[in-house]
Amino acid sequence: MMNALTRMMPLEELIPAIEVDPNLVTPGVIGFVFTFVIAGAVFLLILDMVRRVRRVRYREEINQKLDAEFTAEADS
Repeated sequence: MMNALTRMMPLEELIPAIEVDPNLVTPGVIGFVFTFVIAGAVFLLILDMVRRVRRVRYREEINQKLDAEFTAEADS
């Protein structure tokens, strides 16, 4: 249906052009604060993920060492 509508009317007639002052269309202080908060949250999530991955990796290394010790004791 939308395709038939655009064939009948050009897009410029459907959506009229709006003159906007580029100085008035800015994110402002609220936009910058919001962006900073989101960036901080992402940074904290990345730090948490790195800690969790490191913890899992260390646990695996310790489990491998314990298994190696156990098999060495069992072979003796």
